[in-house]
Amino acid sequence: MGPSTEGGALEALRDRCPDKFADLERVFGHIHRGDRIFISTACGEPQFLVKSMIEFVESHPKAFSDAEVLHVWTLGVAPYSDEKFRYNFRHNSFFVSESTRDAVNRGLADYSPVFLSQVPGLFRSRRVPIDVALIQTSLPDEHGFMSLGVSVDITKAAVEAATTVVAQTNSFMPRIHGDAFVHVSDVDFIVHHDEPLLEYETTVPGEIGQRIGEYVSRIVQDGDTIQVGYGSLPNAILSNLTDKKHLGVHTELLSDGVAELMRKGVIDNSMKSIDRGKAVATFCMGKKETYDYLHDNPAVAFHEIGYTNDPLVIARIRNMTAINSGLQIDLTGQATAVSLGQSFYSGIGGQADFMRGAILAPGGRTILALPSTAKEGEISRIVPVLDEGAGVTLVRGDVHYVITEYGIAYLHGKNIRERAMELSAIAHPKFRSWLISEAKRRSLVYKDQAFIAGKRGESPEEFEVHRTSSHGLAMLMRPVKISDEPLLKDFFYSLSDESVRRRFISSRTDMPHERLQDFVIIDYTREMVILAVRQQDEIEEVVGVGQYGIDEKSHTAEVALVVRDAYHDLGVGTELLKYLTQLAQSQGLLGFTAEVLFENSAMLHVFEKMGFDIQRKAEAGVVELRIGFRG
Repeated sequence: MGPSTEGGALEALRDRCPDKFADLERVFGHIHRGDRIFISTACGEPQFLVKSMIEFVESHPKAFSDAEVLHVWTLGVAPYSDEKFRYNFRHNSFFVSESTRDAVNRGLADYSPVFLSQVPGLFRSRRVPIDVALIQTSLPDEHGFMSLGVSVDITKAAVEAATTVVAQTNSFMPRIHGDAFVHVSDVDFIVHHDEPLLEYETTVPGEIGQRIGEYVSRIVQDGDTIQVGYGSLPNAILSNLTDKKHLGVHTELLSDGVAELMRKGVIDNSMKSIDRGKAVATFCMGKKETYDYLHDNPAVAFHEIGYTNDPLVIARIRNMTAINSGLQIDLTGQATAVSLGQSFYSGIGGQADFMRGAILAPGGRTILALPSTAKEGEISRIVPVLDEGAGVTLVRGDVHYVITEYGIAYLHGKNIRERAMELSAIAHPKFRSWLISEAKRRSLVYKDQAFIAGKRGESPEEFEVHRTSSHGLAMLMRPVKISDEPLLKDFFYSLSDESVRRRFISSRTDMPHERLQDFVIIDYTREMVILAVRQQDEIEEVVGVGQYGIDEKSHTAEVALVVRDAYHDLGVGTELLKYLTQLAQSQGLLGFTAEVLFENSAMLHVFEKMGFDIQRKAEAGVVELRIGFRG
């Protein structure tokens, strides 16, 4: 694509329909006082038409007044918002962008909060009438069809609803397939002007974005259909999906990152349950290379936003994974992406549509990804309650996963106490004790909930490993987290009375909150608790627990293991002990001590086959082991 002279179909059209090629004076003479003027979205904005309209107003200052300019998103090409045109135009946006944020919050421009999927219906029903639509298209083909290119979204509906449609034909606009075409008969005026499309460039994702992207990649599975938003964080997420296979795309925005995964064959749309073989989107913000890739590409289909963002359509997509970001989330799981307190920041957009649709989809997942802090670490994005006046974009039932650079919190099906603990565990460490204190004050968690502040209490994620026992049982071994209390409660109450007695050398079989805290509130400089976990879908099952506590005087540690009864004799205890030994040796410990009931021959065998130097002492049915590490 690039500059070209008017010729072929365009020249034939000019000969056949000369009235459609009127001069700009006549074109803009169709704008009247109080009209509603629609302008295509973001990178699809017809820059020449907008500039010409402003020049027309400057030369005819009384031609019209109080016109309302309707837009979803402007990248800053919005001269009509200048103070000197306040009597001619007032901007009304369905989404607050950076270039309009200040004006909206100062009351100099308007914001209409609405699910973007509902906007086409507003246009067609004339609840929001469109008098003039300024759009940008590709050149017409021999059949008279022009593609709306990178801005189909609400533009298609605006064309159908507008009284007057003015199209800037531009050879730089890619011809994109799908529901992207308008016929010349549906356009009142054509203004041909070639100019490069606006481009949208995001900042290079930093270390935090990459860490978040790595966590998201653990959730996205081969064959999933994904939706991802815009910005540096989504780019980081997409860049971490390069090892996936057969991903599909059904999204609002098709970005540079999506196009790159398509080029690499990661996204092939081969396993989608609807629109198979097609990457479906409604608009594009990106670089010229992406526009060139989309041009006449049959693997891409742009549809009106009423289709792409319809929760009922999204709910039909098997394994739909919606990935979005936010500004704040509170400890109960409700989030905002639209405002900072009472200040408008963005808009409802399509986030809620996609999250709600994915929740309903078979095998669907929703992910809210956000850095743990804002303002260079000064404030936490995870908060006890949303700021006063904040608009709730996602309610408590909309989010499955919350991901920060500190880990993954799974909220679906969790009660408020569990959610508060999950979210506190992935907050920035310097805010965790504050969050726990606030949660206790607000009765969101146990009043006696313990917490170890600082590095000592941080679960060392680097100790997560995958192990397979000699019996072929695959497990994730990871340090316990403060949010694991419900998992451990289920684990301990699954044990037989005999297993409990052998582990604790006690007849007590209850495991209340007070006792469970000893397993989850860990000072990792003095002790270690490792869980052996099996996971199916989103459900984790603890199959074994191993722990040691350091005796500083002898520089050894007392070790203990317990395995879920259903997993006895499958090598779980052996793998736990091997890993605890590895961790203890890395800390420079000299050995272990352990107390094992004499009757517990299986556990004694686990220790003996490790090849340790073991000293035994039997007393009152208990064998005391002193174990020295070799080498």
